[in-house]
Formats: sequence, C-alpha cells, structure tokens
Amino acid sequence: MAQKNTKEDPGPSVKDPEMYEALRDDGASKEKAARIANAAANSSRSEVGERGGDAGSYEDRTVEELRKRAAELDIEGRSSMTKDELIDALRNH
Repeated sequence: MAQKNTKEDPGPSVKDPEMYEALRDDGASKEKAARIANAAANSSRSEVGERGGDAGSYEDRTVEELRKRAAELDIEGRSSMTKDELIDALRNH
C-alpha cells in the first residue's frame, strides 16, 4: 500500500524538500512549489530567481495575449475570464 506523504516528506519527485515547504508556506501551489524546488536542485537556489526573462507586466498585455498564455498553461475557463481574472489565474498557476 502506498504511504501517504506528510508535510516533512513531499514525495520522491521533489528534489529540494526544504525549499518546497517554504514555497508552500508562502502560498504557492503544489505544482508551482515542486517546479521551483526542482529547478533550484538542478542548479543553485540563487540562480533560480535570476533566470527570469524580461517579460512585461501582465497588466500591460491585452486580453487576447493573456488568453494565449493561459492556453499554453492549460488554464481551464480562460475563454470566459475577464482580464483581472486571467491575471490572477496566471499569477497563481
């Protein structure tokens, strides 16, 4: 029988459990926390935040551009979302 994961043990797919838990405590979703923690484990924690590009603010994008990005991330319900709802969904994905 599979063992249930505890807060101290997020599972074998998370390579940096300490960072994962810190991100979860800050409100990140399980998926987002695991993605960031694994990226940090593959390089170094300090480099993870520095890799970001020069993308502009979501507020500066059109609704169509936001919907396109939401489609890339497979966010459900994007076609009926307002601009503010799309921004919130993208930031909290």
